[in-house]
Amino acid sequence: MTTDTAYELVKKYHHAWTSGNVERAMSYVADDITCRAPGVDLNGKDSYRAFIGGFAPMLTGIGDIAEFTDGDRIALFYYPQTESTTTTPAAEFFTVKDGKIAESVLIFDRLSYGPPEQD
Repeated sequence: MTTDTAYELVKKYHHAWTSGNVERAMSYVADDITCRAPGVDLNGKDSYRAFIGGFAPMLTGIGDIAEFTDGDRIALFYYPQTESTTTTPAAEFFTVKDGKIAESVLIFDRLSYGPPEQD
């Protein structure tokens, strides 16, 4: 049986949630995941699922910029495209333990993903 490298696992997770399949994405996440995101610290898969699940439907596209891997630590830099913005970058730094994403640090500008300004 072949097991995914940490990088492969993170890429599968990222592709799943950015394609709208949050449940598949959660299959790559540890039950006790911790995530630090702008304005919130998330603990546990249920909180993380709710956070990701609340944002995923807003995506209209995704633009990849760069990736970095160092063993079980992977960083992804990308453009989550929504009705509000297509040019605001985001970064995620993952730590994989025992074949699951155990930690995530998510960096983005929250204000850029708010409702579009009305003229």
